[in-house]
Amino acid sequence: MKHDLLAIGSKTILLLFALMLVACSSPVARAQTISASNNPALASATTTTSYTIVDTGQTHYYNNTGQINCPQTGGAFFEQDAQYTGSAPSYKDNGDGTITGVNTGLMWQKTPGSKVTFANAVAGAKLLNLGGYMDWRLPTIKELYSLILFSGTDVSPCISGETCNNATPFLDTNYFDFKYGDTNAGERVIDAQYWSSTAYVSRMMSGNATVFGVNFADGRIKGYPRTSPRGEMLEFVRYVRGNPNFGVNSYVNDGNGTITDNATGLMWSQTDSGKGMNWEAALAWVQQKNAEKYLGHSDWRLPNAKELQSIVDYARAPATTESAAIDPMFTTTTIKDEGGKTNCPFFWTSTTHADSRNGGSFAVYLCFGECLGYMQSPTGGTTLMDAHGAGAQRSDRKTGSVSNYPQGSGPQGDVVRINNYVRLVRGANVTLTTNTAGVTATPSAPIGQPPRQGQPPAQGQGQRPVLGQSIQSGQPPQPGQGQPPQGLAGDRTGGRVRAVNGSTISVENPQGKVTIVTNASTKFTANGQASNLASVTARKFVEAIGQKQADGSWLATQVSISDRPPMPPGQQPAGGTPPSRK
Repeated sequence: MKHDLLAIGSKTILLLFALMLVACSSPVARAQTISASNNPALASATTTTSYTIVDTGQTHYYNNTGQINCPQTGGAFFEQDAQYTGSAPSYKDNGDGTITGVNTGLMWQKTPGSKVTFANAVAGAKLLNLGGYMDWRLPTIKELYSLILFSGTDVSPCISGETCNNATPFLDTNYFDFKYGDTNAGERVIDAQYWSSTAYVSRMMSGNATVFGVNFADGRIKGYPRTSPRGEMLEFVRYVRGNPNFGVNSYVNDGNGTITDNATGLMWSQTDSGKGMNWEAALAWVQQKNAEKYLGHSDWRLPNAKELQSIVDYARAPATTESAAIDPMFTTTTIKDEGGKTNCPFFWTSTTHADSRNGGSFAVYLCFGECLGYMQSPTGGTTLMDAHGAGAQRSDRKTGSVSNYPQGSGPQGDVVRINNYVRLVRGANVTLTTNTAGVTATPSAPIGQPPRQGQPPAQGQGQRPVLGQSIQSGQPPQPGQGQPPQGLAGDRTGGRVRAVNGSTISVENPQGKVTIVTNASTKFTANGQASNLASVTARKFVEAIGQKQADGSWLATQVSISDRPPMPPGQQPAGGTPPSRK
């Protein structure tokens, strides 16, 4: 069997392991478990949650514009989404056209049919006989949103003719079939919307009856009118069955300023931040509250997109219930919106909303009030209106001046606020990956646990794989694929090295890709040649012995890397001898 991997003896030191141990790595982690001992509300609760919130799958770190190294502990952008690992998305293909969500207890239709009207979507559930089951249903918006992955990239820039070189669906295409909008049929590339069964309790735009859906091409929740001047809207459908309690909250007022959801295992602050702030400031505000031991706890975090969406109450909306789209047990600040009306704020999440240009200047927010946009008027100009519905998930600029966007942003003129509000969360068995050394290795999977995101789509499925995607979530390397010895984080040394810039290289092999920031003590060999980065940069070394690629990077094969001194004679690395490669 031919491999591009260099046979590694016991003296070869694995750079990734070293970096993972000193950099974005310590799952010294705050394992945040709310237990009966520190929360009486859970004293009679079972340890199994009925509403497991699966992780967002985000593994890259971002500042206000793009990808960065793992943020240093206590520094800017610390404790963003990618630094937390929760319940990893995990699926089982049943081989009969159905996919089972291992963590959610939901069974899904693998392949959606053609786009249909909402009425036909509802009727189709009763007619579907798949996998021997006939109890299929149209998913609620919370069930449907459980599938979203923020390893995806927004293809909205492609609407204006830009090339989507890194287009990646917000869905695990290893298990679920997916199509972008058919531009040859006059659709936009982002027209990959899916119906849910959740109706908006208010009205949008021109008073249209509206149903929420998820767009897996641009990574958003929006209310879609059932009818429009162009006729009935057509969307995809992915039916679901099982776990009727998924998405059903079970709140307890703890009587101390916190609210616990027994269904998810999350504890929330009852009140919000009371003021708006940009994304970087929101992350810093959470650190401040932890330093204060706010409400008796020092392990609060900014919720990720799925966590925050879990507390949206889709039975509420300002125009209908005169309240925020959240259980009244919570207190929500009111604001004067862009039209001068009383409304509710947008709320930040820790999740970056990346786009297909490798940009990271937007972060995800949830609308707990009317989700406004400046819509084009048939008579010319724009009109400010509820464009998406209370409970929609959108994205806002992380920083900047609102005055630069008087007509909002995007195809429907989403209002730009930048200074959004925060509601704190803690608990639910998450692990924080920290960085105390200022260097990083990604993806940020905890030691001893499988990485968090699925493999790139297979060739022929119509999607481009994204550099940086790691191995399939929930599945460790198979026998014969270089499994690490017990106690090691995962074997990623070997394979190919790609020079990215003067001090950054990436190691790629069948287990995935890891980005490494090198330093003067890093040594590696490639194509049989050795280098000490004290004397030559990683890029220049790889350029000297590698081949230039179409994307401008340089690629070399047969790589071995070391940044630690040799082990004393007779001593084995922790965890045993690394597996050999033949």
